[in-house]
Amino acid sequence: MSERIAEHPILGTQEKGKEVSFTYDGKQLKGYEGEPVAVALKAAGVMVHRYTAKRHEPRGIFCAIGRCTDCVMVVDGVPNVRTCITPLKEGMDVRTQAGCTAAESEDRP
Repeated sequence: MSERIAEHPILGTQEKGKEVSFTYDGKQLKGYEGEPVAVALKAAGVMVHRYTAKRHEPRGIFCAIGRCTDCVMVVDGVPNVRTCITPLKEGMDVRTQAGCTAAESEDRP
């Protein structure tokens, strides 16, 4: 079952781009080109985008407008990418972030 919002009470029905494939922590997923990466992840049931550096607490979508940093992830090797405002593209490599850098993400459990 998809968690994708088909119609929003204020924004209405959103036009979908073409279906594309991307990877999330090595798993192949699908989404729609141009939609925010966070939207494609939520539709696939992914709620955790990163873990805090000090207490290793999970974080996910919070503001969904690019103002906070709760949804940052490592995208195509670049850490701290705000996935709520980053458009999805074919072949993106998206990884859960641990702490503040891509290197730390490699060490997460």
